[in-house]
Amino acid sequence: MPRVAIAGASGRMGRMLVEAVLAAPDLRLSGALDVADSPWIGQDAAAFLGKAAGVPVTSDLGAGLSGADVLIDFTRPEGTLAHLAACRSLGVRMVVGTTGLSPAQRETLAAAAADIAIVHAPNMSVGVNVMLRLVEQAARALGAGYDLEVVEAHHRHKVDAPSGTALALGEALARARGVGLADAAVYAREGHTGERRAGSIGFATVRGGDIVGEHTVLYCGTGERLEISHRSASRANYADGSLRAARFVVQQPRGLFGMADVLGL
Repeated sequence: MPRVAIAGASGRMGRMLVEAVLAAPDLRLSGALDVADSPWIGQDAAAFLGKAAGVPVTSDLGAGLSGADVLIDFTRPEGTLAHLAACRSLGVRMVVGTTGLSPAQRETLAAAAADIAIVHAPNMSVGVNVMLRLVEQAARALGAGYDLEVVEAHHRHKVDAPSGTALALGEALARARGVGLADAAVYAREGHTGERRAGSIGFATVRGGDIVGEHTVLYCGTGERLEISHRSASRANYADGSLRAARFVVQQPRGLFGMADVLGL
């Protein structure tokens, strides 16, 4: 039975993951990590559920990863890189859903995959990963006559923009057109912008309330518009996808994988 540790265990996503692992008959919760100043340090990881899992929340990486086969990490880039170093040293596999990683941080993640197996995806939702495949196919089929826009919305607490999922959608669109996203992306419009640049891929960001996550790709043609959308009603779908990734990654000796590998896409 694979043993799973959770990073950021007292956060919104962390708690969802703790609950999901405890409910899974084929997985065992082995560790719960959080920052040293968390008020939950020392308390049982399942206390918020009104029960005991026998796993205390700790900021000690060695203790939290002891005996773990895989760490699921939805924290922030700096925390993820610290966890990565510890997992690489201890031979613990990782499922990384952290967004906002810089190119250099992604390179560090890829380098660590020479020693441990890692699944890294900006969004663990099964539906979103199917969407990534669909938007690329649609862009390729529709051709250059359609203007492409990516619109995303998240809760007020999200710290990066555009979302990692929006960027992944943009990369899928750019691949379909045979260009680099860095050359095609337009992230902001203000003032007298002039006409839309041909071939550009626009992004729009909404932040507010408790929106879990919404992403829409617009294909705007002459006389018609196609929209492909995904809306999350709860974080449960991210947790479900993460557990599928954990089950996959424990079977791999090393290497960097995405959700397309997990789902066989």
